Amino acid sequence: MNTALVVGGTGPTGPYVVNGLVNRGFQVTILHTGRHESELIGPEVEHIHSDPFDVDRTAADLDGRTFDLAVVMYGRLRDLAQLLRGKVGHFVSIGGVGVYQGFANPDDLFPVGMPIPLPHGSDLVDEDEFFVKLRRIRETEEAVFDAHPEAIHLRYPQLYGPRQLLPREWPIVRRVLDRRPFLIVPDGGLTVKSQAWVENAAHATLLAADQPTAGIGNIYNVSDEELFSIRQIAEIIADEFGHEWEIVSLPQEVAPSTRPMLTSWSSSHRVLDIGPTIRDLGYSDVVRPEEAWRRAARWLADNPLERGGDLEARLQDPFEYASEDRQYEIWVECRLNLDQIGWVVEPGYSSAYVGRLPNPADN
Repeated sequence: MNTALVVGGTGPTGPYVVNGLVNRGFQVTILHTGRHESELIGPEVEHIHSDPFDVDRTAADLDGRTFDLAVVMYGRLRDLAQLLRGKVGHFVSIGGVGVYQGFANPDDLFPVGMPIPLPHGSDLVDEDEFFVKLRRIRETEEAVFDAHPEAIHLRYPQLYGPRQLLPREWPIVRRVLDRRPFLIVPDGGLTVKSQAWVENAAHATLLAADQPTAGIGNIYNVSDEELFSIRQIAEIIADEFGHEWEIVSLPQEVAPSTRPMLTSWSSSHRVLDIGPTIRDLGYSDVVRPEEAWRRAARWLADNPLERGGDLEARLQDPFEYASEDRQYEIWVECRLNLDQIGWVVEPGYSSAYVGRLPNPADN
């Protein structure tokens, strides 16, 4: 029986990966801290309780063991890659998407914002990049392939779904549960960014674990194939709970309540090319994103964050509805004032496919 080591394995995507490997016939061992056990993982899986951020302790706890496959989802990746050098047959690692130049600060690019989608081979952060953490992501990727030239490395985006440590969709879900009559969204709520339902991300990881020939030695972006804007996500979540609300668009610069939805100071798109992931790994969504967002919202409704608790504080959303109501009132006043402008000639939409321009005499 082939053996597999999963470092991590109890987070949002971990149980899907572990159980997927068990179903593939692997004898699976997970190495994790033991602080968070998962009822989704069966008794046939061996547990090693260690500290994946402490390479010396990890080395001692593995005690010279070897494995046919290692999937490193947690811990200090560059150190674990070196530790497992020559001790695993196939190495799959998980990192972040922030390695691309401009990902953290797309408004500093020219022209402003990232291309849609951002080509897979786009420039990565360099030594001049302000964000040290992002440079380290790039350096870690290089360390993985230095130790395992035939590895497959996956760049995970922001995930959504059950058991997220910091569920970014909670600001929308809570407002639906609170039956807010309106939702203020930034810049039309049109921002789209690569995200992945936890089960879809795990599926991509299992495809990499299958060791497809075309994937050996390469890096792949992970995300859902179908992406939704902030506004569309808000509409799907509201519909899941039978709630109707008015979607109000305000410039993000003057609408602080929209910041937790953006998770950034920029409303620019962050859409990554997953064409090579589809081509080389054979990826496709196992759960359609509309259904996935419904499931994510329903799970949070059944497992809500503590109101006013530590996790809500970390999301930096005060849910200060009185201030949001005042934003709405000011917007209504502003809209009424704008309606007072008397155009001599009212601008049109300049559609190229109308067939012929309307003739006022037709009315």
